[in-house]
Amino acid sequence: MAILSTPRTWLLPLTRRMIQQRLDHPSFDLDCGFGGSGPGSSMSVHFPPAWPGDPLAFFPAILARLRPGQEDVHPDTSFTLVARDARAGNHLTAIGQLGSTGTVSASGELEIGYGLNPAVWNQGYATEAVGALVAHLHTLPRVRRVVAATARHNRASERVLEKTGFTRTGQRWSADDGDLTTWAHERR
Repeated sequence: MAILSTPRTWLLPLTRRMIQQRLDHPSFDLDCGFGGSGPGSSMSVHFPPAWPGDPLAFFPAILARLRPGQEDVHPDTSFTLVARDARAGNHLTAIGQLGSTGTVSASGELEIGYGLNPAVWNQGYATEAVGALVAHLHTLPRVRRVVAATARHNRASERVLEKTGFTRTGQRWSADDGDLTTWAHERR
C-alpha cells in the first residue's frame, strides 16, 4: 500500500471504509491509520461534503466490484488527496480524489483523472498531487506512459498537466464530457 507525500499533502489509498462512509454520510471523520509526522501513527481525517466531487457517482459501482475482505480499491493507483495544515497542528482534510481510471494497457499506458474540492482550486494542490502521482506511477513496472484527458475549455486542468510535464497528443470526444484534449507523460 503506497502512501505518497508532497510538501502540503498526503495521497492516501482510496479504501472501502472511505467509500462506505461517504455513501452513508455527507461529512465524516475517519481514522486513516497515519499521523502528523507521516505514515505510522493514527490520525483522523475530515471528509467534507464536497469530497470527492464528481467521482461520488461512481462510488456504488466501485464498492460493488470490491472482493470480500478487500479494503483498498487500487492501493497503488487510486488515492484520496489529504491536505495537512501545519498551522492547525494535526488537522487533516480530504480535498480531492485522483488516480487511474482503469488498468494498464498492453502497451503500458495508464490513464489518470483528478478532481479537487472547489474550496482549494487555484492553490497549487492539483499540480503538487498530480506530480507526485505521475512520479509514483512511473515506478510501477508495467507503466510506460501516463495519459490524461481534459475538457477543451478547462484551462486550469490543462495548466496542471503542462506544469507536471505532460504534452498534448490530440483530441477525442466523450459522451459524458464532450470535446477533450488528450495528453501524455512518458517515462523518463
